[in-house]
Amino acid sequence: MEFIDDDFLLHSEIARRLYHDYAEAEPILDYHSHLPAADIAADHRFRDLWEIWLQGDHYKWRLMRANGVPEDYCTGSATPYEKFLAWARTVPFTLRNPLYLWTHLELKRYFGIGDLLNEDNASQVWERANSLLQAGDLTTQGILRKFKVRIECTSDDPCDDLSSHRAFNTSSTDCRMYPTFRPDRALRIGVPDAWNVWVNRLQKASKSEVSSLDDFLDALKQRHDFFHASGGRLSDHGLARCHATPCSDRQAAAIFAKARAGTIATEAEQDQFASFLMLFFGRLDAEKGWTKQLHLGALRNVNSRRAREAGLDTGYDSVGDQEQAAALGAYLDLLEQEHALPKTIVYNVNPADNYVFATAIGNFQDGSIAGKIQFGGAWWFLDQKEGIEWQLNALSNTGLLSRFIGMLTDSRSFMSFPRHEYFRRVLCDLLGCDVRNGQLPNDEKLLGSMVRNICFSNAREYLGLQLPPGGVVAGRE
Repeated sequence: MEFIDDDFLLHSEIARRLYHDYAEAEPILDYHSHLPAADIAADHRFRDLWEIWLQGDHYKWRLMRANGVPEDYCTGSATPYEKFLAWARTVPFTLRNPLYLWTHLELKRYFGIGDLLNEDNASQVWERANSLLQAGDLTTQGILRKFKVRIECTSDDPCDDLSSHRAFNTSSTDCRMYPTFRPDRALRIGVPDAWNVWVNRLQKASKSEVSSLDDFLDALKQRHDFFHASGGRLSDHGLARCHATPCSDRQAAAIFAKARAGTIATEAEQDQFASFLMLFFGRLDAEKGWTKQLHLGALRNVNSRRAREAGLDTGYDSVGDQEQAAALGAYLDLLEQEHALPKTIVYNVNPADNYVFATAIGNFQDGSIAGKIQFGGAWWFLDQKEGIEWQLNALSNTGLLSRFIGMLTDSRSFMSFPRHEYFRRVLCDLLGCDVRNGQLPNDEKLLGSMVRNICFSNAREYLGLQLPPGGVVAGRE
């Protein structure tokens, strides 16, 4: 029997029915990812298994390094096959790591390969996968069709021209691709040289001079308007913690002028400026009915030497232990005081903050929208079975699981769509365990309706994104 079978992760009869009859056929609304929009629009065909599976995958690189694999086989100059072979040698050592499950789930779903990957069969896996990549339907758009992705949301800098989104949406009838406004670089006045390069890009994108704070805000609003006109309805911010330090217009203008002149802002000034901008961005989102996403708590680029050598997003980040509760509550409260709190999804990377985030959102539900403030799906180091269950349990115990908008890939890899299947199986198994223990009724219709909603319909209704012409009605085909 193959390791990945039809009942993978499902340990009760009710769990199996919930998954196979209610979750499995649901399409995907992937409302947060880092997939390159240009590759989707161009219907890119991957050269080999390394390009689609290993290139840019810092999850795998971290384990390879831990297994004694030199950096040349991760981010360095080794050939694609040599890098793949180094990963194949590592896989048997990943037992009990979620990548062991994901590796074999992905090989099964993309290439029909049910063998356990190791050094001995690596060449056969490489050849089979490459033949399907080179001659089959596994282009970027073919993958979206294969996994029934109806909506794909990318993460985009305010300066991006979004031409790839327009081109794709003009031609595709099966999927819509929407941009997400991600203005993190606007806050980075602690590195004024790089920040000014970005501000100059903003000038060009907005076709306006940016020499004062008012100019800066006008240019950012113009780009926000442009994203809205292009179909965007989400923003996203990657922060160590929320910023809610008082900062007047006059103070923000002085800090802006200092940074624009190339002077490094103090830590206090950076916090003030970030607080000022985050309120500004919150108001913009609320005015347009957008959904704001807050990814909080990661400790990034901890190994500074290796990060400088390999670059950012190469696996030198970890769980942070910043104090989140007061900062998150203060930020949401400042927007609420102005009646400018948009729909918001908050994600934590530290499991110690599960109940902090799950209870924080309850303070700002206002009865206007079901689940207006969401405790986002298990993120980064937590998007595995245990972490997913922790998030689901914290949300269930403090709020309404039935209103949860479900899973997202948050990935740069086109091999990550089985994460939705993985999440759905974990969800159904958790519910099945509750039924078996007498904590939920054995009511398949009641539970199945909730499962379907969490898989697709809740996100569709909450986000308000238009489905493609060839989309689905009521979440199903």
